[in-house]
Amino acid sequence: MGPAYRLLTLPPQRSHWLLVAVAISISAIVVSVQLRRHSAPVATDEYLTETEIRQQLFNAVQPIRLANCDLERFGEDNDGGYLMCANLLDAVHVGYSYGISGYDGWGCDVSTRLDVTVHQYDCFDIRPPACPKADTRFHEECVSETRRVEEGRLFDTIASQVVVNGDSGQRLVLKIDVEGAEWEALLHTPDDVLQRVDQIAAEFHGIEEERFIAVMNHLRRFFYVAHLHYNNNSCSDWLLPFPAWVYEVLFVSKRLGVPDAAGASVGPHPLDMPNNPNKSDCQGTMPVR
Repeated sequence: MGPAYRLLTLPPQRSHWLLVAVAISISAIVVSVQLRRHSAPVATDEYLTETEIRQQLFNAVQPIRLANCDLERFGEDNDGGYLMCANLLDAVHVGYSYGISGYDGWGCDVSTRLDVTVHQYDCFDIRPPACPKADTRFHEECVSETRRVEEGRLFDTIASQVVVNGDSGQRLVLKIDVEGAEWEALLHTPDDVLQRVDQIAAEFHGIEEERFIAVMNHLRRFFYVAHLHYNNNSCSDWLLPFPAWVYEVLFVSKRLGVPDAAGASVGPHPLDMPNNPNKSDCQGTMPVR
């Protein structure tokens, strides 16, 4: 006869007290568990929402006015052209242009106007750009956070490419438009290389990943954000506070830039042009300066 059967056949008085004892034991267990739950550390969700990420990233890319920056356009009138502080480029020794697609007005302009060599990189479109009178050197290679070969294409880091070209210790100017690879490539560029970059014209792709905030904060250790322009090929009403998910940012080294003491507002510049001249522009609500 099993224990359960014996319990059922106990005298009524003994069965009553046994059930009471079991109930008390269960209650004690429940109370103990509840106490442990309340005394244990409460787990918190440390992940930011997409809205929070967009807002923090938006704040990080807002430009400040530099008192000593004269913006001029380098490159094409539309897609491929970037505003830079032309008067702060005099000490540059060499330029690096990432993302070519068969043309590179930026690299051609930088080379001819500054009288420097510009290294051009692209491993997807390997047509060397035509740059009459410019000293440009095209490399069938892409930029990344590590050196590797994928599907026959060579990728390497900014730091490694600078060394290979014999530009260690040189003052650099850099343009990067590589369809999303810019985030990791810039994040993994060593501090000593970033400290020698006078200006970066970067087109960023994406607004809703938390790592983007880390990249922007990393760059802002060395640079001021001096200009912001949205690529109108990516305009959308669903990205607030951003008006577009692709945007061009000008970084100016803190060695060179002097923030305007008056804290004047910074908005679109008269030299800004839509990337796509056949589509409506979307530069947000920033005031025109």
